[in-house]
Amino acid sequence: MKNILIFASGSGSNAEQIILHFNTLKTAKIDAILTNKVDAGVLERAKKHQIPSFIFEKEQLNSGHVLDIVNRFNPDLIILAGFLLKFPENIIKQYPNKIINIHPALLPNYGGKGMYGMHVHNAVLTNKEEFTGITIHYVNENYDEGAIIKQEKVYIGDCTTAEEIANRVHALEHKFFPTTISDLLHD
Repeated sequence: MKNILIFASGSGSNAEQIILHFNTLKTAKIDAILTNKVDAGVLERAKKHQIPSFIFEKEQLNSGHVLDIVNRFNPDLIILAGFLLKFPENIIKQYPNKIINIHPALLPNYGGKGMYGMHVHNAVLTNKEEFTGITIHYVNENYDEGAIIKQEKVYIGDCTTAEEIANRVHALEHKFFPTTISDLLHD
């Protein structure tokens, strides 16, 4: 059985979809959820599924403390599911091509520092895009610049609010992120 760690900063809806996916398949297990937010919704989801969670501060992420936690689990894959801090080079170097992220747009468009969540959807709406989507990619030392693993797009030409766009993107995330993780673990 493969081991997965999830890093998240928000509500944890993608994390929960991944948990449910592997609870069904039994080919991998989520060893722990790590977050930088004491009030992150993902913590309740972790508790509900009886998955250990770790809360850390930004300084601990960069000092090696979080790397020590990661090393305890020796993960086959590290998943960033709505994790908002820049991922540290010490973890990236120790786990090359084992860290993936999901971005709520079709990279390279609408990526980079500050481009996450509703910021992305508002920019897509403002630019009157007909399509948007998701990008699942490897994590490197730069925001949203790692090699692309998978992209899926959705029509949004009829959307009038960023919330409508967000709902369509979330549907893609929930459908394709867990299955892409499965494919990566079993290639």
